[in-house]
Amino acid sequence: QVQLVESGGGLVQAGDSLRLSCAASGRTFSTYAMGWFRQAPGKEREFVARITWSGRSTYYADSVKGRFTISGDNAKSTVYLQMNSLKPEDTAVYYCAAPPAYHTGSPSPGQYVYWGQGTQVTVSS
Repeated sequence: QVQLVESGGGLVQAGDSLRLSCAASGRTFSTYAMGWFRQAPGKEREFVARITWSGRSTYYADSVKGRFTISGDNAKSTVYLQMNSLKPEDTAVYYCAAPPAYHTGSPSPGQYVYWGQGTQVTVSS
């Protein structure tokens, strides 16, 4: 079992930056790919970014490519999402998630079996 706890959300203005953190506990963090998703009111949960368990492969949604960076620290069992040049359309609850061990993870939320409780990010114009 893996437990995920997000932090770092908040209210910022357009153009500002935020860094989200997701602390993992339970099984060996380094065997899990980790993903970030977000869900805005009235919309479906959407993929944001993913990093493989080796930390060598990252993948981003087109909407955040070039602005967001996902990274992981195996020693701290923590994955980060650095968000720069934030836009009002980035406003959502952000979730970190993990697929089963040794899965590389995909943009599909259905592949992920462990989820955090979410952290709110609000970007004002």
